[in-house]
Amino acid sequence: MNKFSGLSHAEVKNRQKHDLTNKTPNRSSRRVRDILRSNLLTRFNILLLVLSVVVFLTNREIMDAMFGIIVFINGGIGIVQELRAKRMLDQLTILNAPTVKVIRDSKIQEIAVADVVKDDLIKLSLGDQIVADGEILDSENLEIDESLLTGESDPMPKRVCDQVLSGSIVVAGAGIMRADKVGVESYSFQLASKAKKFQRAKSELVDGTNKLLKWISWTLVIVAPIVVWGQLHTGAGQWRSAVIRSSAAIVSMIPEGLVLLTSMAFMLAAVVLARRKVLIQQMPAVETLARVDTLLLDKTGTITEGNIKFHAIIYDDATHFSENQQTEPIFQVLATIASRAKSPTNNAILEATKQIKNIKPAKFTREIPFSSARKYSAIEIDGEKWLFGAPEIIFANDKRAKMFREAQKKANEGYRVLALVKTEKWSENEIGEFTPVAMVILAEEIRDDAAQTLQYFAEQNVSIKIISGDSPLTVAAVARSVNMADIAVFDARELPDPIKSPTKFARIVAKYNVFGRVQPEQKRQIAEVLQKAGHVVAMTGDGVNDALALKKADLGIAMNSGSAATKSVAEIVLLDNKFSHLPRVLSEGRRVIANIERVANLFIIKNVYSLVLALAVTIFGMAYPYLPTQISVVSAFSIGVPAFFLALAPNNKIYKPGFLRRVLQFSIPIGVLAAVVMMIDHALISNSNIILNDRTAGTSVGIVVMIMISTVMIILSRPVKGWKIGLIAFCLVAYAAVLIVPFLSEMFRYDLTMDILPITLIMGGVGTVLVLIVNKISIDHTETVTSFLKKTFRIGSRTK
Repeated sequence: MNKFSGLSHAEVKNRQKHDLTNKTPNRSSRRVRDILRSNLLTRFNILLLVLSVVVFLTNREIMDAMFGIIVFINGGIGIVQELRAKRMLDQLTILNAPTVKVIRDSKIQEIAVADVVKDDLIKLSLGDQIVADGEILDSENLEIDESLLTGESDPMPKRVCDQVLSGSIVVAGAGIMRADKVGVESYSFQLASKAKKFQRAKSELVDGTNKLLKWISWTLVIVAPIVVWGQLHTGAGQWRSAVIRSSAAIVSMIPEGLVLLTSMAFMLAAVVLARRKVLIQQMPAVETLARVDTLLLDKTGTITEGNIKFHAIIYDDATHFSENQQTEPIFQVLATIASRAKSPTNNAILEATKQIKNIKPAKFTREIPFSSARKYSAIEIDGEKWLFGAPEIIFANDKRAKMFREAQKKANEGYRVLALVKTEKWSENEIGEFTPVAMVILAEEIRDDAAQTLQYFAEQNVSIKIISGDSPLTVAAVARSVNMADIAVFDARELPDPIKSPTKFARIVAKYNVFGRVQPEQKRQIAEVLQKAGHVVAMTGDGVNDALALKKADLGIAMNSGSAATKSVAEIVLLDNKFSHLPRVLSEGRRVIANIERVANLFIIKNVYSLVLALAVTIFGMAYPYLPTQISVVSAFSIGVPAFFLALAPNNKIYKPGFLRRVLQFSIPIGVLAAVVMMIDHALISNSNIILNDRTAGTSVGIVVMIMISTVMIILSRPVKGWKIGLIAFCLVAYAAVLIVPFLSEMFRYDLTMDILPITLIMGGVGTVLVLIVNKISIDHTETVTSFLKKTFRIGSRTK
């Protein structure tokens, strides 16, 4: 490889000047202009601003149009919070940015992937993800896995002059390539753009919220003209009053803070986890882990530390290595094999060879590099041919051999065992006759937090399955060491083809929880069959052999110490490689889901009672009771303030599928009930002998709804704690202050008189009792209501 000099410094600068770099749009972080646009230029914000301007031009009273400020308050909060989160996460992403080795000015340099330029010479080694399209200039038994791009699972050998595509993975050998197409010109970027290959983590919250917003938008399109028409006819020619009250009715049906609070909850979770060295590469990934019911674990680097240690050598006569034995020839063979690729196993062997004086890798004439699919490597030194790899593969036709039995014994004790044999001939697909020489015994240290973490997930009813390329006996021993319950072991070499025997394959995957000798493609197939069975699957891993399964799983979790390919396809990266962070990620996901469900209930209740009330006053020919300023105050203290604190509060409620179904099941009956009580109160006040003005009806109805929503807040806040009672009390006291403090009541157009108070308090009390009754009925008849909602709204409870 010394024959390559690469680009000069001047040539690199010239390509950078002409923008021939590998920079691409960052899909895991939004641009500032996108953040501004998404927080300000929404259909609801535009509608609020238009209505605010219309009300101001109609009445020339700035306070009546103050609800337009909601746009800038919500937008400002969202922009500030998202920019703060973006800055922190971008800094973390930069620190964790993948790098690549290039040859420039005849020197090997390690640079960021984005800094690669056209015509750069890139060094390729095991576990690398290819970052640009190009041509192979040098190949040392290079094998490439293109399955993430093409779906073809078989590794492809690459020789000089062969083409390689960005996004593919080096699974064996090494080489040098020239970057011909970089950045947006690369195949993987074009595929992602045209075929929508890139997918964000699935989110029931985001999907459910988007459905709600879609339904509300269509409701506004249909109902708004009806309300305007009704208020114009009711106003008896007073068009200004009709416009103002119509605007109040429409404003009350807009869920102005729901999207903001959903986004903030995700961002807060991402920031909290970032401080704990957990990088969230896609925001909804936090929620996804809370929905996970099956966790697939690779053994090495997840349950174990990943730092493999040399333990011993056992020779064919079953004697152990000691310093006075003549082992230099064997160690030289091992050193040569181990020097061919960097991996924890090879590093441990190389470290052991340093203990023998003058042991260095020898020159070789031919080799077959190790790959996860083959499970062995081969090399020819001075005319002698050696095989080194998994005993189950090498001894596949001679399982009665003494060395194989000894290997099984050591594997059953939890050691990783590799066999070294001498053979007369070999090929990439066939092992000929051989002579056993030695076994290398390697030890892996179990993570201190592994047993506790697995126990936590078991207590949370998350099914654990260990899928590893190691011997089934070794994997089972590790599972026992972390106190995994009900261990059922299966050798993945016996797995049937999932295409030819899908039922049998699915039955085996469901029955067993420890799999050994699993091929990379089988890991992906296991994740896929579990998903088809209705499970939400997470996969953790660190090796290139885990990349396919990480991509296929609903949630991919990679160790920072893992390969670049693994980290590139994962939604979550554990930056300090601590498996024990996962319970905190689960906790944050549960907090987000449970809290957004709480606040969504508040918003939808308001939307429902506003819709029903607007239609009711139109049908009965009555003026809409609220003025715009009044509805803004009611919304602030019954929805805005409590929703903000409840959305960000601690909450470890166990996730249950059916977010949207439960929200509608709870909110629609109570929203309709609130509208009926408000309408009755409005009718009683309007038809009484009380002297009324344009503020009286809104004052009375506002008090009624505040009393009812306070009861709803208590229900949604369970388990009720001191600070939640304090929050509800604050909202009630603050609203009362607006009613009784003269300058506040004048500012917000309230007029509280003793004449309306008896009727108002009675209706508020009646509404509270009815809310409690409806809630009790809803709990007792969940299945009946669920069935009704499914038929009416065609909402499925199944969440992938």
